[in-house]
Amino acid sequence: MKLKNDLGFYDRQAADWWQPSAKVYALHQLNPLRFRFFDRYVSSWQGLSVLDVGCGGGYTCEFLAERGALVCGIDQSAACIEAACQHASSPIVYGVGAAEHLPYGDRQFDVVTCVDVLEHVDDLAQTLSEIRRVLKPAGLFCFDTVNRTWRSKLIMIWLLENILREIPTGVHDWQKFITPAELTSHLSSIGFTQVEMRGFNLFGSKVTDTVTTYWHYRRTGRFQISFDADTSVMYIGVAGSGLAWSG
Repeated sequence: MKLKNDLGFYDRQAADWWQPSAKVYALHQLNPLRFRFFDRYVSSWQGLSVLDVGCGGGYTCEFLAERGALVCGIDQSAACIEAACQHASSPIVYGVGAAEHLPYGDRQFDVVTCVDVLEHVDDLAQTLSEIRRVLKPAGLFCFDTVNRTWRSKLIMIWLLENILREIPTGVHDWQKFITPAELTSHLSSIGFTQVEMRGFNLFGSKVTDTVTTYWHYRRTGRFQISFDADTSVMYIGVAGSGLAWSG
């Protein structure tokens, strides 16, 4: 029986995390794109205390540190944290731990980032509650994840995992994908406000668009991106922890 939500993949990738030939390296290339969206809500990252939940080998942590943020990163994979520590040239504080039980004090961070992670956690509600707990009263939660639609199953699992093998088979579990309505409900129920989401569109709106964007990526090593109303596959968003965000 094929394993689903195979998080052991990240342990197996850890030693090669920063090699451009690694399967996981595509996530590194997404950071400049996703921060085009997050930067709309954070005018400057300089001096902000930021926690990256599910940091892997450190792509987002190093990206934030280069922008002057004071960064902590946590991941349940000890192998990934070791790779992150070995590669870091900035003073990033890394730790091993689960998103559902963050080893930090209340109201500690200005911003929490969580990218390519929410669709993998064991307990979504508990993870979001912990993120809310460690954010300061005027803090900001920045995230992206995958919607649970037939189109996301077609693209993320059938095409990218099973056919093209751009993503190793079994990394995702379609049942763990999260609809925007579900995520909004969870966030609102624990006190997040000003929830805003947009489609994080790497694949276009048609099957032919998906093929075109994929071959563009294979040819150039770069993604084509738009933030739009199409949340049918991936989406990106922010949520305030209570008071109005004034980043």
